[in-house]
This record gives sequence, C-alpha cells and structure tokens, in this order.
Amino acid sequence: MVEVSTNGTTPPAHDTAPPRDHPQETPVRARGKADRWARRSVSLVLFVLFAVAVLSIGGFLQFAEQVASLRPPEQIDSTDAIVVLTGGSQRIDHGVSLFNGGVGKRMLISGVNPRTSGATLKNMTAGSDELFDCCVDIGYDAIDTIGNANETARWIAEHGFSRVLIVTSNYHVPRSLLELRRADPKTAFDVYPVTLADLRGEDWLFKPEVMRVMISEYAKYAWAWVRATAGTKTATGLRTDQAGADLSKDGIVSAGAAAH
Repeated sequence: MVEVSTNGTTPPAHDTAPPRDHPQETPVRARGKADRWARRSVSLVLFVLFAVAVLSIGGFLQFAEQVASLRPPEQIDSTDAIVVLTGGSQRIDHGVSLFNGGVGKRMLISGVNPRTSGATLKNMTAGSDELFDCCVDIGYDAIDTIGNANETARWIAEHGFSRVLIVTSNYHVPRSLLELRRADPKTAFDVYPVTLADLRGEDWLFKPEVMRVMISEYAKYAWAWVRATAGTKTATGLRTDQAGADLSKDGIVSAGAAAH
C-alpha cells in the first residue's frame, strides 16, 4: 500500500538498504593514517636511540669513575699467589716486585705469547734466576681475558689456592674480575691495579688515544656483563681450543722449563 500525504503528493521512499559497517576509506584518509603511523614509528625509534645513548654515556662515566678511583692497596693481606695478566711490561714488573717483597708463594704470568721464552720475561724484569726457576709459572694458553680467567682457574685448582692477587691495568680490572669470578666463583680475588701515567688525573678525557682505550674497554666490559647476566656460553679463550693456533708452547709451564 502506497502512503499518500494530505496534500496529495507521494512522500519519498525510505532507503531500506542495510547500512554499511565500514564506509569505504578514501585514498587521502589511508595516506593520512600511513603518515601518522610512520611518524609514530620514527618517534619511537628516536626515543629508543636516545635512551640507549643516555644509558651508554651514563654507564661509561660510571665505569670511568670506577677505574679512576682504583688504587694499589696500602697493605696486602695474606694471599696465596699472584697472577699477572699480560698486556704490558709494567704489569709483569709490578708482579715481580710484589713477589720479591714476599707477597704470595707462587706467581703465574697468564696469556704469554708462545714465542716468548721464560728467559725473555726474566730479562724484561728485575726477577732473579732463582725466583723464576722455583716459583714462577708461565701460561701460554690464554688468548684473551676469558682465556686468562680459565687459565687462572685451572692453575688455582692445580695448586689448591683460595686467595689470589690479580695484577693488571686499572682499566682492565672490572672486566678481569667479572670473568675470573665467573670462571672460579670459589676463589677470593684481590686486585693490584697498575695505573698508566696517561690515566692519572682527569686530563685523559682530552687525550684521544686514551679515550679510545677507555671506550673500547667499556664496550668489552658491557658485553661481558650482558653475557654473564644472560648466562651465555662462550668460547674458552684458550689457544688449545682454537683451530690452527700456534701450539709450539701450550698450557702452563714453569719459567725454568720455558727458558728456551
């Protein structure tokens, strides 16, 4: 039945088609949504990069402050042995000097190049023939700080030591202790930081070469911390586990046996 209005005209028919749930999106509207999504993504990336930069700078400053505050102990408590981590003749000099002064019963020089003999090491320091022949061991197996830690842990276990003094550069102390305590959590490790002349005072901040060393060491320390926190397994850092490594001398030998 057709409805007729009072004035005799037929009213317009009602639209009986069901409404569409989602009106068709125009190209302009779609492009606007894509632009907003892109802007939000860029903002998020920039925020993450900014946060990482702030954390990295803050972490580096804390690391630098820790390194700068390290000082050799005025008095060394009873210790079983000394371990020198190679990386500079000053470290070995300090280790031999401490040993000559009656610190420890035995000394390990860890991470020595296989081409370096015990006689060469002795000539580099003030150590006597008697000292090197009786009480100094040379570790040829370690190729990095992880290797130093594993080589040292093995040496400690062989001799039954419980307290060891670590001699290394001050900037190397945080990472060394991290790796050593991971490799050997039972042993008590004390440190004797060797402070290079370039790292005394605050002027090293303006020395590009020193800054390069510090930034590089901080990056290595941060990565070591991440690995330790995550419990990630790593290579042993030992020469005997590396394919194609120079094994003309390997393991730990007495300085007398390594004289040639």
